Amino acid sequence: MAFRRRKREDPKVELTPMVDVVFLLLIFFMISTTFVETPGISIKLPESSSQMAEKSPEEVKVYLSKEGEISLENERLTRSQLDDRLRSYGPRAGSMTFLLLADEDARHGRVVQLMDAARLAGFGKLAIATESEQKEP
Repeated sequence: MAFRRRKREDPKVELTPMVDVVFLLLIFFMISTTFVETPGISIKLPESSSQMAEKSPEEVKVYLSKEGEISLENERLTRSQLDDRLRSYGPRAGSMTFLLLADEDARHGRVVQLMDAARLAGFGKLAIATESEQKEP
């Protein structure tokens, strides 16, 4: 009696489910990772629903805490020291962005003083950092 022999197929490894899992892990880690750029002082930024401005390649970050402490990049300064440092940028300040990261509870007068210092130093652009507004579900 003659039996038919079945053709044996080579085993195949399906890569689609593995690729799906890798993409899901990638998305999970991208969403769960946060990057915080605040220096040693604690700043709680106010919330805003307006659009985010494009990041300028050259910017000067000035931090103002709720206690009134001023920091330029990672260095604490007095108001007169800040004025001197801002003036040191000279003519190139006109093309730079003055990024003010003021605490939500900082005194309004201090914020206006820093904005005025940037204008007097010749900065062409002013940006005030905020956090995106959290919407209730």
